[in-house]
Amino acid sequence: MEESFSKEFCEFLEYHLTNTFAHNPDARIKGLWCDGVLPPVIDSHLTKKHVNDTRRIVTTAFIGYYETQRYGLSILLGRYSLRRYSRGHSLQDCVPDETASDWYTLDIDNRRLEIRLL
Repeated sequence: MEESFSKEFCEFLEYHLTNTFAHNPDARIKGLWCDGVLPPVIDSHLTKKHVNDTRRIVTTAFIGYYETQRYGLSILLGRYSLRRYSRGHSLQDCVPDETASDWYTLDIDNRRLEIRLL
């Protein structure tokens, strides 16, 4: 069975976040880029039970201007993405359009990023 939080999904999210930041009107965000998304440090945090119970995946992303910094990344799963995750399907269709900015919250000062999947 295919895993939802795969290397391919992490790479997709990396590029999608970079393109999303480029569409943001805020100059501090517009110049940012993402240089990678890692899986959670604790493997059990990717189990279907854990994700279903918490409705989130907590992991790390590397974000910056010229040099990247480690950001805490919380991926909140909505009804559609939670169903796809439980079935082992790709989450790429659950990531909102890159031209929208209402699906993520970026705290540059505290290096935290929260994204909300559909």
